[in-house]
Amino acid sequence: MTRNIIAILRGVRPDEVLAIAEALIEEGITKIEVPLNSPDALESVRILAEGCADRALTGAGTVLSEADVAGVAAAGGRLCVSPDCNPAVIRAAKAAGMLSYPGVMTPTECFAALRAGADGLKFFPGALIGPEGLKAIRAVLPKGTETLAVGGAGPDNFAAWLEAGASGFGIGTALYRPGDGADAVRAKAEAVVRAWDAAVGG
Repeated sequence: MTRNIIAILRGVRPDEVLAIAEALIEEGITKIEVPLNSPDALESVRILAEGCADRALTGAGTVLSEADVAGVAAAGGRLCVSPDCNPAVIRAAKAAGMLSYPGVMTPTECFAALRAGADGLKFFPGALIGPEGLKAIRAVLPKGTETLAVGGAGPDNFAAWLEAGASGFGIGTALYRPGDGADAVRAKAEAVVRAWDAAVGG
């Protein structure tokens, strides 16, 4: 089963990132971002690109500028996730052959992102938008638009978000906190995947 979950490894270090990624992949989470405000983030992106690109879609989060995009591309990342909607960043990511998921909250931002070529929309912070907010915006989005709920979406409310039209989720602390080892991440990933499967099945 394909589970549309992006693991957000904020604060992860290069010396631990591959083992953590392997634990996520083993549990069925195959999209992984390293936020650029993590320690030596581009080195972690490079390690993931070299170590598991054949089994996972990997890249960076908190991508804020065209220079950031260039750095992620040089490191071998294939995924650019941002907290904001910057058309220049979206276009740069697409020009570099990467997937772009900008952060949006309003219909104006949604359509600006899509016009710039975004592959999907990151509704952030999800806690402020809520399933009802997404449901209202979803009604005017082009059919098939990929929508990810991030920040305030988690295993306890997957079902509500999916019912409102979410395509998937970006999950941070429910999967990884700085200091977590691979075994801890594996246990968390198992719980997140179980919740996804239950929500989709239900």
